[in-house]
Amino acid sequence: MKLSSVLAAVSVASVSSALPLEAVADSADARDVNPFRGKNYFANAFYASELDQTVAAFLARNDTLNAARTRTVQKTGTFVWVSNVAGLKNIGETIADARAEQRRTRRPQIVELVLYNLPDRDCSGGASGGEFTSINNGLELYKTKFVDPYAAELKAAKDLTFAVILEPDSLGNVITNQNLPFCANASTIYEQGIAYAIANLQAPNIALYIDAAHGGWLGWDDNLPLAAAEFGKVVKMAQNITKRAKIRGFATNVSNFNPYVANPRANYTEYSNAFDELHYAEALAPHLTNNSLPAHFIIDQGRAGKQNTRTEWGDWCNAEAGYGIIPTTETNSTVVDSIVWAKPGGESDGPCGADVAGTPAPNAGKWWDEYTQMLVVNANPPLKPTYKNQLQ
Repeated sequence: MKLSSVLAAVSVASVSSALPLEAVADSADARDVNPFRGKNYFANAFYASELDQTVAAFLARNDTLNAARTRTVQKTGTFVWVSNVAGLKNIGETIADARAEQRRTRRPQIVELVLYNLPDRDCSGGASGGEFTSINNGLELYKTKFVDPYAAELKAAKDLTFAVILEPDSLGNVITNQNLPFCANASTIYEQGIAYAIANLQAPNIALYIDAAHGGWLGWDDNLPLAAAEFGKVVKMAQNITKRAKIRGFATNVSNFNPYVANPRANYTEYSNAFDELHYAEALAPHLTNNSLPAHFIIDQGRAGKQNTRTEWGDWCNAEAGYGIIPTTETNSTVVDSIVWAKPGGESDGPCGADVAGTPAPNAGKWWDEYTQMLVVNANPPLKPTYKNQLQ
């Protein structure tokens, strides 16, 4: 497979032509077909509003081209992270906006969400610690105060399709970080919490993707069977709660910087067969099948446009980056459902990484406009501009 053929296929957004809204009510189960195909990737208003600052910064320097490229980002579908109980209100607002867009354009929308609030969250890092703890009845609170209302909102919106990423980094920590006492103690909580979420998010309009870390973490030959076995364990736990509970597949590279197709491969990947995310997905797929799991993937390329800026694979925080391949179902792979932008580029990973334009990184989740400007300038493929007179 040539790199040029991949980039040619994925250099433009896969926004479907107008389809009748009756297609939204198709009885086909979204867990058994690629849920992204034939859908418009819904661009949420909150992320678009954050980018207003970036547009203004470019215009202040008379850089109309990069301002126009930023407007293209504003129209690009990204995931909404729901990471605490207070954030549940964002689901309803996103649903209302997606319905309005669906009526306006008569294009079926896919709404992309991250479910991210496990007790003892981010056990190996701490930059994104959550609101629940296992020692304070956290698992029960996670179930009743977070997962239950989350699931209820999505199930009630039968006219929309949802793609949900479940708990980034959590099972990766279960698989590889048992040497850390906090992670070892959190493992059972993570498994039970994710199993509960899977069991309760069963609906034809909901496609679930378990986070599967990335190639530099779980893609090593020794880790692949361990990862698949752990994923299989959690899905079986979900099936013990809800008979025949299913997932659509797995999400990789969430919030990370690995390319879909490396060109060239980075030096630090020398001993790994999963040296980019496409190779990781294709290496993990047979192990998933052996564990009776679906070998379908979505791969985050939101900050993966500029390759080989890191010295180590473990450099995960605010690396030098650019926006990557625009979300599309044209992936040139039978196992990859879609390229996605899961991490909203410009929201900091935490107070770490190099300064950009003389400004240090803010706390996790905070907007960092200098970094966002870098993402626009470094985008690969280059972002097509959207000028004000082109906005609808």
